[in-house]
Amino acid sequence: MSEENRTRPERKYIPLPDAFAVNGMGLPEAVFKLRKRLYIKAKQEPKFRFYTLYDRIYRRDVLGAAWDRVAANDGSPGVDGVSIKDIKTSLQGAEGFVDELHHTLKAKRYRPQTVRRVMIPKANGGERPLGIPTIRDRVVQTAAKLVLEPIFEADFLDVSYGYRPRRSAHDALNAIQSGLEQGRTAVLDADLKGYFDSIPHDKLMACVEMRIADGSVLKLIRQWLRAPILETPDDKHQPPRKVYPRRGTPQGGVISALLANLYLHWLDKRFHDQDGPAQFAGAQLVRYADDFVILARYQGQRITDWVQSTVEDWMGLEINRDKTRIVMLESAGASLDFLGYRFRFEPDKFGRPIRFLNCVPSPAACARERDRIREIVNKKRCFTPIPKLIGEVNRQLSGWANYFGHGRSRPALRRINWFVLQRMIRHLKRRSQRPYRPPEGVSWYAHLYQQLGLVRL
Repeated sequence: MSEENRTRPERKYIPLPDAFAVNGMGLPEAVFKLRKRLYIKAKQEPKFRFYTLYDRIYRRDVLGAAWDRVAANDGSPGVDGVSIKDIKTSLQGAEGFVDELHHTLKAKRYRPQTVRRVMIPKANGGERPLGIPTIRDRVVQTAAKLVLEPIFEADFLDVSYGYRPRRSAHDALNAIQSGLEQGRTAVLDADLKGYFDSIPHDKLMACVEMRIADGSVLKLIRQWLRAPILETPDDKHQPPRKVYPRRGTPQGGVISALLANLYLHWLDKRFHDQDGPAQFAGAQLVRYADDFVILARYQGQRITDWVQSTVEDWMGLEINRDKTRIVMLESAGASLDFLGYRFRFEPDKFGRPIRFLNCVPSPAACARERDRIREIVNKKRCFTPIPKLIGEVNRQLSGWANYFGHGRSRPALRRINWFVLQRMIRHLKRRSQRPYRPPEGVSWYAHLYQQLGLVRL
């Protein structure tokens, strides 16, 4: 063995997570291998700063993969009004669109356009802002995400689950259930006020620069953070106005979720430091994007003070004190709602002196589903063909059940079935002046489920 080989430090074996071991995203092989190499490099050298990444972002195969993902989502157009269909049917087509982006980025002539802001309803009845970049900007942001995501994923901890490859809300729910079953039944349910709109740009960029040294990439990210936002006033007589943000990252941008996760990653890190709740209280953190809970055997003032000083004083964010609360799940009647599910301890149905942990769809989630069914099946849709109406109901029910079929959800699904059945019967009876009836000798139940094909959860 040569002297050079004897002195070269050995690289330890890096076990790859599923997101980088298996090409489950259907990426081109070269792009998949690029992401895997970046992940391994970042995992092997936790303090390494990547200094040549910009040329990876404008690679044609990376931009092509980014276009495929954006086109598959088929989202709304941005301020320029250009849609996915417009690009596909244009003279240059999708391939010419990608080539143009490649040359623009390579020449460093790319500048992001204004972000269109719309307000969408929240579950609690309010509204939240959603930023819609142009298709062009979405493709470039997706290309940047394909390159940057493996680097930051190598640093992220297992306690975060939102907007990460091969991780889901169900994984977060399983982690909470495991923690509760281990006796950590004192829960701090925290809520951040307007998180995506309040991230300090300087502190966020400091987090990015801990891993990225490529000035061109850093410039790209700063441009996206500072891109003007076009707001439409409530008064229709007022013209739209441009807002130049000094904080936050527009929720709805492709790169926003990764940057938001990166910033809160330092909450995860500090939580597990020597002076964090994981050490002094044996607490467990479960975070899904900006929603997080802290599970412990006892919730004292020290944990609350730590959260306040870390989130507000150190990170520059704001805790929503109206929604942040401590739940003692061992108390009778106490429950925890998280990601649409409700956790609670219930008495044994056989009368034994024990209680079991139940995880069911929350009442608010069930109420929202009933409201959605009312929107689909209403008086204004009496002239909608029955097969088309039932198809819409089936798609809504199937999507809801795919998410809320977790845990002991059977009773909630039965109640939704009963509501849909009664709603459809009333709707069919009022469709015309002549009352609608099922065929002779056939019940409404059999007619709807067996003959018309209504989905039964």
